[in-house]
Amino acid sequence: MDANLFHLNVLKHGFDSDLFLCNTLINVYVRIGDWVSARNLFDEMPDRNGVTWACLISGYTQNGMPEDACGVLKEMIFEGFLPNRFAFGSAIRACQESMLCGLQLGMQIHGLILKSPYANDASLCNVLISMYGKYLGYIDYARSVFDEIEIRNSISWNSIVSVYSQRGDAASCFELFSSMQKADSGLSLKPNEYTFGSLITAACSSIDSGLSLLGQILARIKKSGLLANLYVGSALVGGFSRLGSFDYARKIFEQMTARNAVSMNGLMVGLVRQKCGEEAVEVFKETRHLVDINLDSYVILLSACAEFALLDEGRRKGREVHGYAIRTGLNDAKVAVGNGLINMYAKCGDIDHARSVFGLMVDKDSVSWNSMITGLDQNKCFEDAVKSYNSMRKTGLMPSNFALISALSSCASLGCILLGQQTHGEGIKLGLDMDVSVSNTLLALYAETARLAECQKVFSWMLDRDQVSWNTVIGALADSGASVSKAVEVFLEMMRAGWSPNRVTFINLLATVSSLSTSKLSHQIHALILKYNVKDDNAIENALLACYGKSGEMENCEEIFSRMSERRDEVSWNSMISGYIHNELLCKAMDLVWLMMQRGQRLDCFTFATVLSACATVATLERGMEVHACAIRACLESDVVIGSALVDMYSKCGRIDYASRFFNLMPVRNLYSWNSMISGYARHGHGDNALRLFTRMKLSGQFPDHITFVGVLSACSHIGLVDEGFEYFKSMTEVYGLVPRVEHYSCMVDLLGRAGELDKIENFINKMPIKPNILIWRTVLGACCRGNGRKTELGRRAAEMLFNMDPQNAVNYVLLSNMYASGGKWEDMARTRRAMREAAVKKEAGCSWVTMKDGVHVFVAGDNSHPEKGLIYAKLKELDKKIRDAGYVPQIKFALYDLEPENKEELLSYHSEKLAVAFVLTRNSGLPIRIMKNLRVCGDCHSAFKYISKVVDRSIVLRDSNRFHHFEDGKCSCRDYW
Repeated sequence: MDANLFHLNVLKHGFDSDLFLCNTLINVYVRIGDWVSARNLFDEMPDRNGVTWACLISGYTQNGMPEDACGVLKEMIFEGFLPNRFAFGSAIRACQESMLCGLQLGMQIHGLILKSPYANDASLCNVLISMYGKYLGYIDYARSVFDEIEIRNSISWNSIVSVYSQRGDAASCFELFSSMQKADSGLSLKPNEYTFGSLITAACSSIDSGLSLLGQILARIKKSGLLANLYVGSALVGGFSRLGSFDYARKIFEQMTARNAVSMNGLMVGLVRQKCGEEAVEVFKETRHLVDINLDSYVILLSACAEFALLDEGRRKGREVHGYAIRTGLNDAKVAVGNGLINMYAKCGDIDHARSVFGLMVDKDSVSWNSMITGLDQNKCFEDAVKSYNSMRKTGLMPSNFALISALSSCASLGCILLGQQTHGEGIKLGLDMDVSVSNTLLALYAETARLAECQKVFSWMLDRDQVSWNTVIGALADSGASVSKAVEVFLEMMRAGWSPNRVTFINLLATVSSLSTSKLSHQIHALILKYNVKDDNAIENALLACYGKSGEMENCEEIFSRMSERRDEVSWNSMISGYIHNELLCKAMDLVWLMMQRGQRLDCFTFATVLSACATVATLERGMEVHACAIRACLESDVVIGSALVDMYSKCGRIDYASRFFNLMPVRNLYSWNSMISGYARHGHGDNALRLFTRMKLSGQFPDHITFVGVLSACSHIGLVDEGFEYFKSMTEVYGLVPRVEHYSCMVDLLGRAGELDKIENFINKMPIKPNILIWRTVLGACCRGNGRKTELGRRAAEMLFNMDPQNAVNYVLLSNMYASGGKWEDMARTRRAMREAAVKKEAGCSWVTMKDGVHVFVAGDNSHPEKGLIYAKLKELDKKIRDAGYVPQIKFALYDLEPENKEELLSYHSEKLAVAFVLTRNSGLPIRIMKNLRVCGDCHSAFKYISKVVDRSIVLRDSNRFHHFEDGKCSCRDYW
């Protein structure tokens, strides 16, 4: 009102053309916030000078209107006025505060200053230092400006020290402080409270030497006489408490002659940052009557409640503060209190109350939205977090880096890469992508969604990287099967860049080395672990166990495991068990399981599933049943993971009846349960049951995957359902949207081959949309072997492809040789055998084994090494007579050598599976005979086993490399179709 009256008097007395008076009036208007009058007067002035423009620019900047200030500067330059030092200074400050004008305009103004008479003006240089210091990646620009100042004042030194302090570069801060003291020729550069404030902040950022630096600063402060300064004392209290030296912080606080809420708040903030919420609340209770509590005190108090060891207790205390805020009106009057309440409830896990506070807030600022978005993400309300972020953007408020981080984190948790990329693009527009924490979240987003190329691109663009950046990229590369060696390269680059690896680095790196299975690299990483003294970290020791186990160095695993002692956890035991199983040391794995139980160590689902998987691999039914009993005692039998592993184990160990019974008793089934049972039925020749189960699976609502269809197509193959097999194959794409993989095409080739449809195989392969691989060509050659010499040309073509793709695999030569032998082409067979010898490939010896109470007994054809060979061959002779009397005739066509008939018969009679069954029959037992064979059973042995099961009245279960055969009363479950 006084300004308007003064303005009227100016007009009344005809002084409206007086430039000085008009400039003064503009200055008065902007100071009282009357922007409309200031601008109107400015626009009406017939003459303006540099002061006129400077007044308006300065007023806009000081009152938080940086975009308007930048706009006025642009007008000034456009109208031909050269800004004076005040206009330049105010405009640079506006650029520092503006998200729209920002750095780009600031750099243009800097260019103008360099061309103006103010190029060496210390006050302008100080403002430029602050502006560049605000933006990530431009600290070198700030230093360059500082270095070019001819005569530096204390503000210049404080500005550059503050820039490095804000970046956490303690070394540069103290180096500059030392230079400042050396440059001091009098009292003009004497450090003041702002200098010490920046140094204290920098010291707090130094994890290793922070307390030592603070101690030195304290001595220097005492010498300078500033310890009594309220600002410096409060900063020291906050600094010591942040670094965990609470006794020192409290001592300084108590010695301060003048204390205020800032001092108390500093002590509380330090305790909160150290997760000592209870202690912070106690400080508030003890001190609140000694100082005038301010708004920040209540906000810090709420943050302390979120750091209680027991979150329920923290929430209870927080609710008390909430009640006080409602009674006193702080809740509605101060937005910061509402923000604190949102943060407190979210961190205490009460996201519903956080939503309620947010919804009832009359005024919301960017912090309100940021707190809500972050809280939703932390409480796994990922969809709501993304929706809230989008709602915030619609209000026009600028998100902080924390809000962007939470939105990106929620996108990663949802696996929503498209939304994540859109949010990334928005972050680039806002200039937030340069923040190292935002970049790290982007790295995690692309890593978790398997976008490795984008992950590496973000990493390459980062101007600043921290430990998390390097660790995230190494972890992403380690998880990618195709880029594990690249992870090692990035690690070496990290070391060359001067970064020291931490526990996360080593864990990621060991995962990489583990997948490479290179013992030499494992030893080198282990040496670095010892060098950096993190060898006693439980997670690293577990990673070492996994790494050495994968590379076959179980002695190193045992040494590490024995040293761990009390540090062993479930992961440690499971890693050892997995290592033994990986290296085919099942007995040691089982011994470790028994040791776990004896020591009272809890066996988790992973332990049982791992051991059961191993039992299934080597078909040790007895061991598998022992593990099943342990799972029952541990009350884990109903767990879906263990249940699925039991179904798989029983089906692979020959007890399809047990597998089926257990499957039907499972209270909950997952996709693996259904797949295991379907594959089990297919493997045992119960194709009809497998297909019926597939129908049940669909009716239950379980969606099939690629593995399901491998089982279904195998079932069709084993029982000769060619047309049905093709229908199921077509349904993969047409009904379920699954693109067939190479294993499905292999199943179809096998289906045609078993059905004798050799003419159709070649046509099917030629129409395949994918290039046949080793598996398919080997299936083709196997089908030609069963064709009794038919389609020899197709077999030759398949063999030729196999020799090119896998020249050192003996199976390829054996299959080709057998194909020629089945067609009586002995010269071709002999030529193939010679080629095999010249290629120096080793054929896997055919063997069969049985598990008895006294251990596992292994046999090869014509075996004479067994200690009971006399009894075995006698029993074999007896069996041969009995089955011949029952009608057995040796099928000499399966003796794939050019020999006399009687020699072929003798050769067939000593096959490993016949020796195995004869050995079992030398023992007194009525139990089913279970025999395992590493190769496919030959047709003659298959025929002989049918007769043996009848003459000895025993069930015989034979597992060969293809499937199970159940022989009983002269019949086989495969119905002679295999």
